[in-house]
This record gives sequence, structure tokens and C-alpha cells, in this order.
Amino acid sequence: MNFSLKFFRAFLSCFVIAVLLQFSLPVDSCSFLKTKGTDIVDSSGEPILLRGIGLGGWLVPEGYMMHIPGFGSPSSIRTLITELVGEDNATDFYKRYTENYVTEKDVEQLAAWGFNSIRLPFNYRMFSPEDQPDVFLEDGFQIIDQLLGWCEKHKLYLILDMHCAPGGQNAGNISDSDGEVARLWTDSKNQTLAVDIWTKIAEHYKDAEWIGGYDLINETAWDFGGQNTPLRNLMISITRAIRKVDTNHIVFIEGNWYATDFTSLSPIWDTNMAYSFHKYWSVNDTESIQSYLTLRNQNKVPLWVGEFGENSNPWIYDCTKLLEDNNIGWCFWPHKKFDTITGPLSVPITSNYQKVLDYWNNGTNKPSVDNAMQGLMEMADGLALNRCERHLDVLSPLFLEYSNKPTPFKTNVIPGFIQCVDYDEGKAGIAYADNDYQRTRWDIYQPWNKGGKYRNDGVDIDVADASSGSVYYAGWIEDGEWMLYTVNVQEAGKYTIYVKVAAQSSGGKIVVQLNSSAIANFNIPATGGWQTWKSVSAIASQPLNAGKQYLKLAIITGGFNISSIRFVPEGVGVEKKSELMPQEFRLEQNFPNPFNPVTTIHYAIPHNAFVSLKIYNTIGEEVDTLIHMNQMAGQHSVSYNATDLASGIYVYRLKADQFVATRKFVLVQ
Repeated sequence: MNFSLKFFRAFLSCFVIAVLLQFSLPVDSCSFLKTKGTDIVDSSGEPILLRGIGLGGWLVPEGYMMHIPGFGSPSSIRTLITELVGEDNATDFYKRYTENYVTEKDVEQLAAWGFNSIRLPFNYRMFSPEDQPDVFLEDGFQIIDQLLGWCEKHKLYLILDMHCAPGGQNAGNISDSDGEVARLWTDSKNQTLAVDIWTKIAEHYKDAEWIGGYDLINETAWDFGGQNTPLRNLMISITRAIRKVDTNHIVFIEGNWYATDFTSLSPIWDTNMAYSFHKYWSVNDTESIQSYLTLRNQNKVPLWVGEFGENSNPWIYDCTKLLEDNNIGWCFWPHKKFDTITGPLSVPITSNYQKVLDYWNNGTNKPSVDNAMQGLMEMADGLALNRCERHLDVLSPLFLEYSNKPTPFKTNVIPGFIQCVDYDEGKAGIAYADNDYQRTRWDIYQPWNKGGKYRNDGVDIDVADASSGSVYYAGWIEDGEWMLYTVNVQEAGKYTIYVKVAAQSSGGKIVVQLNSSAIANFNIPATGGWQTWKSVSAIASQPLNAGKQYLKLAIITGGFNISSIRFVPEGVGVEKKSELMPQEFRLEQNFPNPFNPVTTIHYAIPHNAFVSLKIYNTIGEEVDTLIHMNQMAGQHSVSYNATDLASGIYVYRLKADQFVATRKFVLVQ
């Protein structure tokens, strides 16, 4: 009896506690992102600024991202590939393409870089086949479910974006339209299907806390007679259908004309909605976003920029700062493309894939099915994160790490060899000056980097001929431009300075400055061509002091290319470069070791090579990539911050040409 009484009392206590908890908790526990006035708030009700990146190109391939000519819509790309290799081979290719484009490692890396959200563009065909509006598929949910699991694990919100609506919300390739008419707006059946698909999505994800919201229709572009009433009506219909099954998630509403025109889209029709505009190729000032700020203030709802980018680093910095200063979250576009400098990840184009592209461009030299498949599969394999080149200079402006003080992009040492494209990192006018450094107009293409290689700043950079002695060179040089370098003068004394230049004609002039004092002048001769390289020398007018210095290449008169600058101590001929350059590949032990959490790895390469430096755990799993790119000959170092790793023993491996070397280090957190 005593045991039974104790059991009953314990049961009664638990029951009372459960009842009290039930009544003390609000009906909505606020475990989802919500809107609260002009803020988006997190699960604790605190404002959160979304800093995201778009997975464009994955489920909605675009021709420009893959360098594929023609209309460039997902369907037209699939037709090109199928015509070349057949339906079965095309299916095999797309399977590998989809598997490699986005993996958990991509999501983990995005989180490590500092993003807290992802925008996922999807094609309505993932959920309902074209011309079968009453049929709904599970394939799309399987892909998104897997991605959502990765996002939840790594704490990133996932925002779903109907990038391709039934019939096409614009007549362009990005909506996978027929290229003639935006049939979402001319056929009511397409609008009904859009509503039905969103209903299915909302039913599936109504309880998913790491779904950040629903971006209902991407970039409508259609003439509604100036009022956008059909757009408003469809947005209301979709919202009401979602709310019948899902009251948890934010709905993001984009304006007409590529998310820029919000006429007739106010007043609001839902208590958990936000307006989303896109910002490309415009000036970054308050006036450029004033209409959106007014829209927010009048309706007391948040703003979010669902897309911005495809511009230079200084433009990205100015845009990000403008948005954050006005409490506007953002999503950069996109995270991965082929042969690009405008995003953090670039997929190399192999020679076999280039042959496929050449055929599509020229219509000649059609590759065999086997050769075409080899090129396509190489392309798909190149999408894997560990195969991509990393352009981390794009991340600095996104996270506002640019400043009014230049910071070293690479370790530049005197005496030694400095690749001219390794100027400091920083805003235009701080680390460099270039007459064209950003694009600010829709109607005129303004290339900020005419070579389109290596870095996403205003300096025009291209791949150099082997005779230049460098991997890259700075070209299209104009009067008044300059580049600044933080250098470490390791040996005080007198120096001879050599610059490697190429020019069609003479007349170019350079002044080399050290800490704002001119130390050498160069008159650039005609060398015989833009890729015919010649060293021109001058003796520094004053001895150099040891220590940190600021070196500046100031262009007085342009009209030449320049690849490198070399400082040789007095009495050492430039032909004795063996005394300054490594003669063999070498990987040094990191220092300090053990470390917590930062260490430095030094290595040397005797000639220009593609270099890979990666970190592995003791069971051989890759945990990080430090270097994956072409590098010039010389001494190199990289600082590694292992904050995100657990304490233990790790291996770092250097691969360059046929050289492979590994060393261990110990992390003690």
C-alpha cells in the first residue's frame, strides 16, 4: 500500500506539472522565424539580420553560370545535352551534377564562413510535371528534405524560392519560360497550379523550424498596365492557401520588374509577411532604396534583399553596408559558378568540357558521345567543393571586413619577387585605384575587371603568358591608376628594382613609392607585343629600412601590362635569382605546434603550379581546404584558424604538380 501511495502521488505530481506547463506555454512557442514590426525575429523574439547566400545554378541551371550558349534556360540546356549524348547519358550526367553541386560539406562551409541562411531556387517541375497539373511528385521533397537536414545541423535557415513558376513569371530563361510569353499571367491554369504547389509545400514543411520562409514568386517581369493588380491577387491567393495549412512561416513578396516595382502590393494582407527586393547594377546610396524604405515604414513590415551581387568587391561592400545600416537582411547571389571571380567558389573548366562548349558555340568539331560525356562528367565532378577554386576575397566585403586601412592580401617580402596582382585588400582608393571598378547601370555593361581573373576588384587581371614569370598580370592600365602592397623589408640596404612589363608601344611611365616617397622611375619601352615580356630595371634612389613598409606602384602614363616587381640587393644580379627563389618543392612544419587556435604553414614551389593544401583528420577525412588555385613560384605561407575543429592530431597535405608532402600538427583547444 505504501508503494502504491507513493506511485500515485508521483503520478499526480507529474500530471499537475504537465497541466501547468501546458497552460503556461503560449500556443505559438515562437520556434520559427517571424516578423515583428519592421524586424524579422528569431525563436527568442530577438531581431535577426539574415545574411544569406543563394544556391543558384543547382536546381535551376542557368546558361551564363555554365558558359553554355543559347537561350540558357534549364530546359534548353537539358535539350542541348540530350541531343549531344542521348537521354540515358543525360540522366546520368544530371544525377552526378545534382549530387555534387550542393552537399553537406557546402552547407558546413557556408556556415563556417558566417552565413546564417540559404535561399533555394527551385523549378515547379520538381513538384508537378509539365502538362500534368493533377500529378504531384515526391522527388522535389526528397532533395529539399536532405538539404533542410544539413541546414538544421549547421544552423542555417532555408528559404524556399519558386524561381520557375508554371508557365514562367517572365519571358526570360531564369523562369524556364518558352522565351516568348510569361504564361503564368496569360493562363489561369498556371496560376492555379502555382497555388496548388505552394499548398503542397506548406503542408510538408508547416512544422519545419529551420525553414526560414517562402519566397512566393521570383522576379516577375510583365506589363500589368502599371498597377500590378494580377500580381497582388496571385500573391494573396497563394498566401491564403498556405495559411490554411501553415501559420508558422514568413511569406516573402517580390515586386514586378525583377523585384523592383511594388506598385499595388500594399497594404499588406498577412501578419507574417515581408517585402523582398533585388538590387543589381545601381548606385549604392539611400536614394536607390528609398522607395523600399517608404514601403516598409508605411506597412510596418520587414525588408529583405533576396538577391544582389554579380559586381565588384567595392560595390558589394557598399551595397552590404547600405543594407545593414538600414536594418535590411540580404542574400548574395550565388555561391558557385564556372570560371568566375564574382562568387566564393569557382568551378574550373577542363579542356574536355571546353571542347563541348566550343562545339555548342561554333557548331563545328562535334565531339563523339564518349568524349562529350567525359567533358560533361568532368564538369559535374568539378562541382564538388574540394575541386572548386576559392575566391575568398569576395567574402571580405560581404561581412564588412573592408576598412579604410589596407590589409595584406599575400605575404610580400623584400628582397624577393612580388606578383603585381597581389596588391593589398581594401576598398577602391585605399588598396588600389582603377578608373573602372564597379558597375552602377542596368543599361550599359561596365566591366570592372576586363580580364576577369584572380580577384574581383577594379584592377584588370588576366592570365599571363609563361614568359612573364607570373601566373597573372595587371593590364588595360590607364593614367592615374595605382596598386598598394604591404611589404616586409627583411634586409635593410640598397636595392635594384626590376619590373616585368609588356607593351605594344613605348610611352608608359611608373613611379615606385615606398611610404609615399618616390624611390624609382620607369619609362616603359615597346617590347614587341602585349605578351612579349621584358625586365626593366632602376636603382632605388635611397636605401630601404627594415620592417613593415607600404609599397606603391603609381601609374603616370598607362598603355602597358605589368606582371611582377622584384627587389634585388645591391651586388646581386637578377640572373642569380636562385639565391632568392626556392629550387625545390618544400612543405615546412607549422608554427606554433601544438597551437590554439591559429598556426602558420610555410611552403615553397620552384615554378608556377596549381597548388592544393588541405587538412585531414587521422582517419583520412578531409576537414578543410586552405589553398586550391594556381600560384606563382616562390615562398608562401598561410595562416590557419582551427576554431571550429576539436582538439586532436590532424594532417595537412600539399600537392603541386607531382609533388605530394604531408605533415602533422596538434590542436589543443
